Amino acid sequence: MTSLAAPERSGPLQATIVVPGSKSATARGYVLAALADAPSVLRGVLDARDTRLMRAALTALGAGFVDLGADEVRVEPPAHFTAADIEVGLAGTLMRFLPPVAALADGASRFDGDPEARLRPVQPLLDGLAQAGVRIDHPQALPFTVHGVGAVPGGPVTVDASGSSQFVSGLLLAGARFEAGLDLTHRGGTLPSRPHIGLTVTMLRERGVRIETEPDSDRWQVAPGPIAGRDEAIEPDLINAATFLAAPLLVGGEVTTAWPRHTVQAAGTILEVLSALGGSVRHDAESVSVSGDGVVRGADLDLSLASELTCIATALLAVADAPGRIRGVAHVRGHETDRLAALETEINALGGRVEQTADGLRITPVPLHGGVFHTYADHRMAHAGALLGLAVPGVQLDDVSCTTKTLPDFPGLWARLVGRE
Repeated sequence: MTSLAAPERSGPLQATIVVPGSKSATARGYVLAALADAPSVLRGVLDARDTRLMRAALTALGAGFVDLGADEVRVEPPAHFTAADIEVGLAGTLMRFLPPVAALADGASRFDGDPEARLRPVQPLLDGLAQAGVRIDHPQALPFTVHGVGAVPGGPVTVDASGSSQFVSGLLLAGARFEAGLDLTHRGGTLPSRPHIGLTVTMLRERGVRIETEPDSDRWQVAPGPIAGRDEAIEPDLINAATFLAAPLLVGGEVTTAWPRHTVQAAGTILEVLSALGGSVRHDAESVSVSGDGVVRGADLDLSLASELTCIATALLAVADAPGRIRGVAHVRGHETDRLAALETEINALGGRVEQTADGLRITPVPLHGGVFHTYADHRMAHAGALLGLAVPGVQLDDVSCTTKTLPDFPGLWARLVGRE
């Protein structure tokens, strides 16, 4: 664990930040490349803890990885997957995307991870895999074992994915490799983070997979067939970018970062949220700039399409000029930590007034004081603490090393942002 005194800033910012590739797109790209019928070259991949664990796991299952440059990788799919012990760390992508791949191996693959990962929900994904014809030992949570026989029957599967859209994405990614394909239906509460499922569907179609679904549908039909090898570029992580773009709202100035012209990430929602909180957004073909006057505006935010914004939006609302509310994010209680409980605890420990609701948080801004901000091994909590440190003197993050999950050098990037490097 590495503590960090969150850098303060006494004046307006003026910075251009380069954010590395998306963890979500890198993880999906690696899995699809390993499942493909020919090698793929991925450019702009993220090199962080989660993606290193994904590479290690897919390598253990039989895929080959050849580094061609700083962020360029050739992925060679195996002729047959081999059973392996899989270390997932704290990554939802590994514990939910790789069991269907392991089911295609011949033998038993045991999954385990960090102590916190054993609290993350996975049962709906494993229930769905069992419906597709796979035997699984201890399917309630980590650790569990997937017993592969070299093929998966597939067919109709119904899951309750209200706890995580990754339950849907994990099954969709491998569905074309099932003997009968996959006819997947979500039945349960509101399906969160639909843009992430959209990312999965888009990347599958780009590799020639036939998948039928309607807009906002809770059913996906994946035809059996090959997944094509493909060279592709990985987009920057727009949620990580939002952490830096939010900074001018607290201290004034302007921050610029690259922004893809076309994306299936929740780009529109991200910029709408920053605007609602007081940012002035300027968007051109290649980049986005957000400026602020150092005053955060109170707002009522529905983050159901971009729940990864919950931590940084809460940090901003804690020092806003009026009360605010966050809705549509009940499922983030099952992320790296219970984010709603953690935000309530940590901001209130700094003198704040944050209250949990059924599906989010109610935030009443009051003057905050310095103190230790605990990150709970959660990168998004660390991002929230760093933002608070811009506006509140004396904030100390108890552990910033958790940010390596999606940003290998978050402290360095943050120091450059605030002019402390």
